[in-house]
Amino acid sequence: MMFVVRRLLLTIPILLLVSIMTFSLIHLIPGDPARVILGQEATPEAYEALRKELGLDKPIVLQYLSWLGNVLQGNLGTSITDNVPVSDLILQRLPATVELTIGTFLVAILIAIPAGILAAVRRGTWVDYTSTFAALGGMSIPSFWLAMMLIIYFAVENQWLPSSGYVPFSEDPVRNLMAMILPCVAAGLRESAVLMRMLRSSLLDVVNMDFIRTAKAKGLNEVRTILGHALRNALVPVVTASGLMVAGLLGGLVITESIFSIPGFGRLIVESVFKRDYVTVQGAILVAAIMVVIVNLVVDILYAVIDPRIKAGKGASE
Repeated sequence: MMFVVRRLLLTIPILLLVSIMTFSLIHLIPGDPARVILGQEATPEAYEALRKELGLDKPIVLQYLSWLGNVLQGNLGTSITDNVPVSDLILQRLPATVELTIGTFLVAILIAIPAGILAAVRRGTWVDYTSTFAALGGMSIPSFWLAMMLIIYFAVENQWLPSSGYVPFSEDPVRNLMAMILPCVAAGLRESAVLMRMLRSSLLDVVNMDFIRTAKAKGLNEVRTILGHALRNALVPVVTASGLMVAGLLGGLVITESIFSIPGFGRLIVESVFKRDYVTVQGAILVAAIMVVIVNLVVDILYAVIDPRIKAGKGASE
């Protein structure tokens, strides 16, 4: 319990630093942010009105405190181009990205864990070579090319799955799942290759340790030795990679979302940048950073579950 409390307390200064960096985003724009947003042809009245709306007429410290107070109340500002609350835009787009992230992660795990275990247990055999070759191919193939190949084969030629589009799960669960299969597979295959190679390497290190030889000497069969003892100890670096992967996917699925026409969180950020809607960009980046911090917190807690030595302060991460 104290381990979790310490990690929660540690997130407070991290979130404060994230808020400062996010707030500074709009002030890092070369020139006056209001002038950049409106353009050089804007009237002085419109220019002054936007500066007042963004709070740019106040001292920088007061601007930050005012913005932080609004954020703590759930107010991320109002979109300049859409004239709707930024929080509403994020809530509209975030579920699709979260669903795509979860689906991608499940595809990656379902492929990586069995393949990684088989490659480590059958080291030096055709199983190991095939898994390693497939992993190298998965990391080398661009995700956008793989996505287009999947669309051509499964949607265009055979019409088994829809080529694009998104239907919320609450409206039609079947159509939602059918539409998410191709994007999840396209993104998940590459991620599975990374996790598989990491699990293989970690498992090969663990199976040569003394406690594994002791377990075998006691008469445990290979399956129980690997799954009951070796795998748990080999999962720590895999959990680290998985946390980084999930954090990256939450804001980095822009290409996949664009190819499959999914109105996701990543596309919202890119569209807002092109529209110079810096208030939306500011709010979206803050939410993305908070999600990354939460994912890292979950990873830290999983460390303690997998390896009790970490909870006791004896792990390498302490």
